[in-house]
Amino acid sequence: MSLVLGEGKKLEYSFLNADRIVDFLDSIQMQPLVELSFMPEPLASGSQTVFRYRGNITPPKNYRQWKTVVKKLLAHWRDFYGAKKMRDWFFEVWNEPNGPTFWSGKQSDYFKLYQYTAEAVKEVDADFSVGGPATAQNKWIPQFLDHCRRHQLPVDFVSTHHYPNDPPLDKMAATTSGQLAHCRRSRLREQARDARREAGALPLFYTEWNTSSDDRDPLHDQSYAAAFIIKTILEANGLVDLYSFWVFTDIFAETGFASRPFHGGFGLMTLHGVPKPSYRAFELLHGLGEELLISDGLHPTLDVWFVRGSKKITVLLTNSALPEHEIKTERAQIKLENAGRPSSVTIERIDEDNANPRRAWQEMGRPEYLKPGQIEELETASKMMRQKLPFTFSNGVIAFDLNVPPHGVAAITIELANGKK
Repeated sequence: MSLVLGEGKKLEYSFLNADRIVDFLDSIQMQPLVELSFMPEPLASGSQTVFRYRGNITPPKNYRQWKTVVKKLLAHWRDFYGAKKMRDWFFEVWNEPNGPTFWSGKQSDYFKLYQYTAEAVKEVDADFSVGGPATAQNKWIPQFLDHCRRHQLPVDFVSTHHYPNDPPLDKMAATTSGQLAHCRRSRLREQARDARREAGALPLFYTEWNTSSDDRDPLHDQSYAAAFIIKTILEANGLVDLYSFWVFTDIFAETGFASRPFHGGFGLMTLHGVPKPSYRAFELLHGLGEELLISDGLHPTLDVWFVRGSKKITVLLTNSALPEHEIKTERAQIKLENAGRPSSVTIERIDEDNANPRRAWQEMGRPEYLKPGQIEELETASKMMRQKLPFTFSNGVIAFDLNVPPHGVAAITIELANGKK
C-alpha cells in the first residue's frame, strides 16, 4: 500500500502492490496474516526509519487518520475478495513495539495505536480477527491483555516473537556446559509455556522465530537448523496455535542480500530457490501422521517422537545441542510394542552427509555466481534419499537401531501391513 500527499495536500491511496501480494497468496490457497505497519510517511509524527526501505517507526501524528487508512485498506479488500474469505485472515498490529528499533513511542502509545487499529478492523467487519502485541521476547502480554480488558478493546489472538539468542538467553550461565546446554535447549518451550499461560483462552501466535536472529548466521544453512526446527516445533505441540518461521527465502529486502548462494540468510531456501536442510525439516514434519504417541527415554541431546498415521508410524529423531556445547554421534535403539505388523521400514536423513547442498557448493569451490547446471546439482544434493532400514519383528515388537550424527535428523517410516491399530 502507498499513501502520498497529492494536490492540495490531499491524501491519495494506492492498494495495487498490496493486492498483488494477496492475489499470489490466494492463488496458492494461503490465508494471510497481515502485519499492519510501518507508518505511512504523510501520517508519521517523526522521521526515524529502519531497514533499507526506510520503514517509519514513529506513532501517527493523528491517530484518527491512521484509523482511516486501516479502514480504507480493509474495506477495499472486503469489497475485492469478500468478507467471508477475509474472516479466515488475521490482522496483527505493528511489529516489536517493545524495542526502539521498530517503535519510537512508549508502551502507552502502542496501546493507543492498538485501540484505533482494532476499532478500524471491527468497524469494517466485526468478525475480522485482530491481535497483538507483536512484541519481541514474549514481552507485554499480561499488560496488553489487561489494557484491552480495562478499555473493552477487541482482541482475538495474542502474538509475540522469540529467538534462542534473545536476552537473557544469550547470557545464561551454569556450573557446567552440559547443564547450560540442557537448560537452553528447552528454553523456547519454557517461554511458550509461560506465554500460553499468560494468553489464557486466546489463541497464541508466534509470528517470528528462527534458530537465531542473526541474518548472517552460517548455522541457518546447515543441518543444525533442521534438528533445531523439528525439536522446537514438536516441543511446542499443544502450546502454540500458530508458529511462523522467519523466513521462507533468502531473497530478503530488509537488510539486503549477498550474491553468495550460502551466506547464512534467514530463509528456508537460497537466493536460487535451492532448499536448505531447514526446508527439508518442514517437509518431514508435513509428512507426519495425526497422532503423537508417548515415548519413553531421556538423553541430553537425543530426542525421539513417534507419530501415527492411518497406515504408518513415523519415528523422528534429532541429535541437537546449542552451539559450543558438547555433542557427538549417538546410537539409538528403538522398540515399538503392539504397533502392528510392518510391511517395510525406511529411513530419510538430514545431516552433514545427507540433504546438504551447502557442502556440495563448497565442493564446487564456493562459486559466488551459479550457472544453471550448478543450481540443478545443488537441488539434487538438497533432496532426502529414502533407504531401507534393517529391523526385527518378534512377539509383536518392532526393533531397530541406528546412529544419529551431531545436529542430525532421522525419520524412520514404518509401513503397517494391516493399517492403523
